[in-house]
Amino acid sequence: MQNQTIYALSTVFGKSGVAVIRVSGSQAIDAIKNLTNIDTKNIKPRYAYFCNIKNKEQTLDKSLVLYFKAPHSFTGEDLVEFQVHGSRAVISSVMYALSEIENFRLAEPGEFSKRAFYNQKMDLTEAEGLADLIDAETSEQQKYAIRQMEGGLKNLYDGWRSTLLQILAHLEAYIDFPDEDIPSDIISDMQNTVFKLVSDIQKHLDDNSVGERLREGFRVVIVGPPNAGKSSLLNTIVNREAVIVSDIEGTTRDAIDIHLDLGGYPVIFTDTAGLRQTGEVIEQKGIEIAYSKTEQADLVICLFDASKDSVQVFDNTAKTFKNKALFVANKSDKLTFEQCSLLQKEGCLVISAKNRDSIQCLFSAIENKIKSRFSSGSSILLTRSRYREALKNTVLNLENFGFDKEIELTAEDIRLAARELGKITGRIEVDEILDKIFGSFCIGK
Repeated sequence: MQNQTIYALSTVFGKSGVAVIRVSGSQAIDAIKNLTNIDTKNIKPRYAYFCNIKNKEQTLDKSLVLYFKAPHSFTGEDLVEFQVHGSRAVISSVMYALSEIENFRLAEPGEFSKRAFYNQKMDLTEAEGLADLIDAETSEQQKYAIRQMEGGLKNLYDGWRSTLLQILAHLEAYIDFPDEDIPSDIISDMQNTVFKLVSDIQKHLDDNSVGERLREGFRVVIVGPPNAGKSSLLNTIVNREAVIVSDIEGTTRDAIDIHLDLGGYPVIFTDTAGLRQTGEVIEQKGIEIAYSKTEQADLVICLFDASKDSVQVFDNTAKTFKNKALFVANKSDKLTFEQCSLLQKEGCLVISAKNRDSIQCLFSAIENKIKSRFSSGSSILLTRSRYREALKNTVLNLENFGFDKEIELTAEDIRLAARELGKITGRIEVDEILDKIFGSFCIGK
C-alpha cells in the first residue's frame, strides 16, 4: 500500500447543506495545520472544532473539523473530516487546497475501505456488506446489508475455517512424527467433523440464490397471448405510462424491464411480446426473447384475457414455466360474478388492469412468493457469486478427504478447503479479487 496521505469527497458532489471531505494517512494532521488555526499539538481526537477553513489568507468556508487518531478510525490510520457547506465552489476550493499539500493525493475508488481492510478494521465480507448498504434501495436490502457489514458472514466462514485449521494442525503433527499411528477415535472424530461441515456448507449453498436476487432484484416476467393486457398491467403496476398500449396485436416486440420496490424487496417486472405463432420476423424474435426471459425468471405471471380465453391457453407452454407460474385472469370488468368465482376455483387470480381491481392482491401474491424463498434460517444470506464458487470448491476438497491415502494428501485436502474459505474473507490475499471489490466503491469510500 502506498504511504501517501489520501483525500476525497465522501458525499455527493453538488448542492447540499453539508459535504464531508475525508483525509487519511500518516500526515492527515497536516490538513488541519495548513487549512485551519487549530493548535494541532493539543488537538483532541473525536472532538468537533468549529473554525474557518483557509487557503493561505483566503477564507474558504466555516466548517466542523474532526480528528480521529490511529488506530481508532474507519481506516485504522490518522483520519480528518471536514464538514463543509455543500456548494460546488466550497467543495472545489477545499479539495484544491488539499491537493497543494505535499504528499497528498486524491484517493482511488474504494481506497478508504481498502486501507480499512489492510489495517484489519474489516474483512472482505464486511467491506462488501458496506458496499451493499451504500447501494441499498429497499428496506430488505438495507437489513441484510447491515447484517453482513456487522460480521454475520465473516463469523460463519471464519468458524468453518477455524475448524479446518484445527484438523490440519492434528494432521501435520502426525506428518512430523510418521512413526506414530493416528488413534482410531481421532480419525473418527475428524471424519465426523468434516462430514458435518460439508453438510452445513451444502445447506448454506442450497438457498435458491435468494442472496444474489436480493442484491440484483427478483425477476417477475409477464407472459401471455397478444392483447391479454400485459402492457396495461405493467403500466398499472408502476402507476405510469411506461410501455405502449395498443389493440394492435404484436405491438410489444422486445422485453421491457421496470424496477420496483415491492414490500421492501427489489423486483424487476418484465413485459414481453405476446405468445403466438407468427411469420413476422421481428415479432418472432420478440417471442424468442420472451421464452428466454421466462427461463431466467423467479416468477412468471401467466396473464390471459378472461373475457375470451381460459387458463388452458398456457397448456402447451406451462412446462417452460415449471413451478414458478402465477396464473392471472385479466379483464374482470367484462365478467360476471359467477365467471370470476369459477376462475378463482381454478386457481387463478382475477384482476382488471384497466380498473386496478385486485391489483393489491396481485402485489400480495408476488410478495408472498418472494418471501417463501426465504427460509427461517435466512438471517445470513450468501450474497455473491464469488462466495458460492469458493464454497463449492471447499466442498469438493472436503469430499476428497479421507484416510485411504498418504496422510500428506489427506492434509492437503484440508489445506485447500481452508484456503478457499480464506479467499472469501480475505485471509488469503488475491490482488485481482481486492481490485475488483474495492474498485466498485465510490471514490470517497
